[in-house]
Amino acid sequence: MNAPHAAVIEAGPEARSTEHDGPLGLLEPIGLEELVSRAALLHRVDRKYIVRRSLLTGLYAAAGGDAGAMALEIAGRREAAYASVYFDTERRELYLAAAHKRRRRAKVRTRSYLDSGLSYLEVKTRGPRGATVKRRTEHPLDAGAVLGPAALGYLEPELAAAGLPADLPGRLVPLLTSHYSRSTLYLPADGARVTVDTGLRWGLLAPGGEPVPGGSRVFSEQAIVETKSSSTPSAVDRWLWQHGHRPAQISKFATGLAVLEPGLPHNKWHRTLNRHYADAA
Repeated sequence: MNAPHAAVIEAGPEARSTEHDGPLGLLEPIGLEELVSRAALLHRVDRKYIVRRSLLTGLYAAAGGDAGAMALEIAGRREAAYASVYFDTERRELYLAAAHKRRRRAKVRTRSYLDSGLSYLEVKTRGPRGATVKRRTEHPLDAGAVLGPAALGYLEPELAAAGLPADLPGRLVPLLTSHYSRSTLYLPADGARVTVDTGLRWGLLAPGGEPVPGGSRVFSEQAIVETKSSSTPSAVDRWLWQHGHRPAQISKFATGLAVLEPGLPHNKWHRTLNRHYADAA
């Protein structure tokens, strides 16, 4: 296994738990097909929260009792291991566009679902009225942090349509990895979904795709909770508000890079960095 591939798919034991212990294991299961059919067509409002991992016991218990929450279960597993590689130019053009809230900006990453062996190349751009547009295509898992001719051919029209420079795809290099474990809940009463990411690890990559020595951070005590609901807040949103938590500004790409390269401008994520990742930064 070459170094770039290892940088993409390596995941620790924490991200591969198969246990159904605790409140998450007490929730009723729901399969992927049913989840998609019941919750995929929402006009969604996404809210992200950063909480202590110890809070999840109470959150799962409350969601199961008050909202009848169901836990996504695939092949007997309620946690799935994810890995992503984020790409940018060596001048950090995509990061800076996000930091300065430029209208023409994009995010380019591979996302790998380690338990199923599936991997995709994803592009996020800004659509009409500032909406986020996400498109993706299959990407070989063993390609690691390499964007081959097929990947570049996919990126060129996608980024050009967003008004970005024609030569941008050819200047992209692997920059950052993220690994984490994800659990997904469905709230029938709200028609909402909730994802819970734990064991987050960020790591810097050299332009060739090799991990930068000492350029990684692990956050075992934090969890990122994201609710996806209609304009009406979900039961999980209300529970988090009652316990003193408000939505946070976080992007796994931009926040992770700001943590690992603190010299970059990061006003957009200043509060998140100070409150949750100050020790790492």
